[in-house]
Amino acid sequence: QLLHFCILLGISLAALLGNGLIISAVACGHHLHTPMFFFLLNLALSDLGSICTAVPKAMHNSLWDTSNISYKGCAAQLFFFMFLLSAELSLLTIMCCDRYVSICK
Repeated sequence: QLLHFCILLGISLAALLGNGLIISAVACGHHLHTPMFFFLLNLALSDLGSICTAVPKAMHNSLWDTSNISYKGCAAQLFFFMFLLSAELSLLTIMCCDRYVSICK
């Protein structure tokens, strides 16, 4: 159980660091205020949100050796996870269309 917690902690910290670097680079760099970097910023934010919905409860369950979650908590976690994943998929689709248009022109 402790190994599972450490693996989840490492994955979540790596995702937090990577997405945090992307967010800070795009937000601070004035030459990065183009549509593609705007979409990349939103993709990093939705990725952080999707990681922060499921991983903390899994870390809590593995650390305390429980598997309890309330019905409302499960429904909220599922709603936010599906919402953020659909937003991520939509952003990837828009980014692909933007890149296709820029290549064709």
